[in-house]
Amino acid sequence: MSASLATVAYIGAIILFIMSLGGLSNPETARRGNFLGMAGMALAVVATVLGPRVTAAGIPYIVGALVVGGGIGVIAAKKVQMTQMPELVALMHSLVGLAACLVGFASYVDTSTVFPTPVEKTIHEVEIYVGILIGAVTFSGSIIAFGKLSGKIGGKPLLLPGRHLLNLVGLLVVVYFGYVFLQSHDVNAGMWPLLVMTVIALLFGIHMVMAIGGADMPVVVSMLNSYSGWAAAATGFMLSNDLLIVTGALVGSSGAILSYIMCRAMNRNFISVIAGGFGGGAPAPAAAGGTAQPQGEVVPVSAVETAELLKEAKSVVIVPGYGMAVAQAQHTVFEITKLLRDRGVNIRFGIHPVAGRMPGHMNVLLAEAKVPYDIVLEMDEINDDFPATDVTMVIGANDIVNPAAQDDPTSPIAGMPVLEVWKAKTSIVMKRSMASGYAGVDNPLFYKDNNRMLFGDAKKMLDEVLTALRA
Repeated sequence: MSASLATVAYIGAIILFIMSLGGLSNPETARRGNFLGMAGMALAVVATVLGPRVTAAGIPYIVGALVVGGGIGVIAAKKVQMTQMPELVALMHSLVGLAACLVGFASYVDTSTVFPTPVEKTIHEVEIYVGILIGAVTFSGSIIAFGKLSGKIGGKPLLLPGRHLLNLVGLLVVVYFGYVFLQSHDVNAGMWPLLVMTVIALLFGIHMVMAIGGADMPVVVSMLNSYSGWAAAATGFMLSNDLLIVTGALVGSSGAILSYIMCRAMNRNFISVIAGGFGGGAPAPAAAGGTAQPQGEVVPVSAVETAELLKEAKSVVIVPGYGMAVAQAQHTVFEITKLLRDRGVNIRFGIHPVAGRMPGHMNVLLAEAKVPYDIVLEMDEINDDFPATDVTMVIGANDIVNPAAQDDPTSPIAGMPVLEVWKAKTSIVMKRSMASGYAGVDNPLFYKDNNRMLFGDAKKMLDEVLTALRA
């Protein structure tokens, strides 16, 4: 393939990637967006492999790598459950960071490139240094995020004394060794400052994500998505590959915008998320007594009573949370939804931007269960409808329906936009126990007069509700 034809193919791939992002912005066009992205990537790979930069001798190695990597991807796609998608996404981000680091070191030790001027050589070395820096932070941070999301590492933030000062010192050391790296006259002399910077970057990635509490993990996933994009863009600069630069910039900028949206949804700013500390990780049961505890009495309800309330309702809103994902109850939820809609009930879903463990987690689960897109609404679209709703069902959600965010200025989640489920005629909260949510904050919703608690595994309880509805 000639260089001009490869360039045309790259432009076509870029257009497909942009169209893919546009499609992914709406649930109804998300499937098409995925196909467009896959087509763009296939075109990009073919144009690169058959392009002028790859010799015939190198093609078998590339094809072998594609077969191995593609095989691992297929196995992972078939084996990983939908509930494990957040940690899989984090793991994929780590691979992008690792690739950026390996490409950076390979580019530095490659002596075949000849630079016409010292300025061009310096620019190339800056690209290598920054690319490895971003890649190392992305790699180690994503590994820690994978550990937290999969439960292998606790969600409680690790707040070291003087952590901000440590980060500042680390940054100054990275800048200093960057100067030493650029002043190096050969590969051997430049390798040790590059290695020192890489170690510091790896430690910074670990420290940064370890200091972030469990409640901020959706923001962390989108943030690491942005980092992986910038790492890919840096790799593109190192390889002088325009397509990789543009693609990385698209991913990096879209991830940054998504992180901003997530932060707004939690009434947080990006700096406060990076500073860490919000979210206690493991849920803790509410303490008995104490003036700060919610006041009122918890009223339990059975699955049969829940079914009766749903039968009598004309308007129902379901609010899914991570508990629905853990119980894999989305298919039963769809069956209940279908049954109620057939009976003329106006049933809809209210989705909070940070529900679950990654952006769009609940949307993915509901789409998998074939819940119609037109009844899945965002928080801003559904909140005004709660006062006219007969029954709201909260399935495994906690912090995103906590009225303390509006009523208690001293609450850690004060000011966070929440779904106002308590304004419905009756709210039903499905939980295994009275434990607090991932942010470690007690929920006064449980004690309100119009609230009922349906305790137990979400899948088991919903199956019983479905059986009662059919009866």
